[in-house]
Amino acid sequence: MHILCLGGGPAGLYFALLMKLQNPAHQVTVVERNRPFDTFGWGVVLSDQTLGNLRVADPVSAQLIGDAFNHWDDVEVFFKGRSVRSGGHGFCGIGRKRLLNILQERCLALGVELVFETDVQDDQAIAAQYQADLVIASDGLNSRIRNRYAETFQPDVELRACRFVWLGTRKTFDAFTFAFEQTEHGWFAAHAYKFDDNTSTFIVETPEAVWKAHGLDQMSQEDGIAFCERLFAKYLDGNALMNNATHVRARPSGSVFRVWSASAGCITKPSRANQSPSC
Repeated sequence: MHILCLGGGPAGLYFALLMKLQNPAHQVTVVERNRPFDTFGWGVVLSDQTLGNLRVADPVSAQLIGDAFNHWDDVEVFFKGRSVRSGGHGFCGIGRKRLLNILQERCLALGVELVFETDVQDDQAIAAQYQADLVIASDGLNSRIRNRYAETFQPDVELRACRFVWLGTRKTFDAFTFAFEQTEHGWFAAHAYKFDDNTSTFIVETPEAVWKAHGLDQMSQEDGIAFCERLFAKYLDGNALMNNATHVRARPSGSVFRVWSASAGCITKPSRANQSPSC
C-alpha cells in the first residue's frame, strides 16, 4: 500500500512512522509545504499520560521526545492580586521545532519518504502522481482537503468569539502559569510554560469584543505585542515577548491575534472514476 500524508506537522509525521512500523512494506510519503527547520509557534505541551501513550506506540521516538522535554508538576494561577499554586499535575513542554525534527529523523530512519517545500493545491493530482492508495489529510486546521470535500466529510468546525496570540519569551516559568489581567474594556488571560532551558511559550487571549475595544484589530504586529508586554509586564520580569509568525502579514489585518477554533479531521481515499472520497 502506498500512503500519502499531505502535511508534515506532528500528526502527519507520527501517523507516517506508525504506519511504517505496522508494516515496513508500506510505501509512506509525507509532503510538507515548509522546509524541515521551519515552524511557526513556540513550545507545545503534553501530559504525562500522553507521554505514556507515546512510549507504548513507539518507544524509540518516545525516548527522544522524553529526553528533550522540560517537565513540571505545578500549576500556578494569578487572579485579582492573588496566586494559587497546586502540584501533582504532570506536564511536559518541548519546542515545536525540536519535536518536528525528532519525528522527521525517526521517519527517515524507518524509510518514510519526506518531501519538503511542496505546497499541494490539488490532492487528486498529487495522489495520482504518487499512485497513492490512501491519502491522509494532515494539512492543519484550515485543511484544503477537508474544505474541498466538506459535503462528504461534514466536518464540525466552530469558530469561537475569542482572539489569541502565540508568543515566546526568555522568561522561564517553573510552573504551568495562568495569569488574568482586567482592563477598562474586559479581561485578558495568558498561559505560559517553559519548553527549553531559556525559552517559554506565552499565549495571550481575550474575547473579540475586548480585542476590538482596545483597537488591537487595527494595530500592527509590533504594536499588538508591545500592548501585551505592558499588560503582563509584572510576570515577564523585564523580558520581551517574541514573535516568529511574521508570515501572517499576508492577511488583510496586520494584527498578530487569531481566532480560536476547533474542528474534526478526516482520513481520505483518493477518488476513482469521479467517486467522492470517503472517511
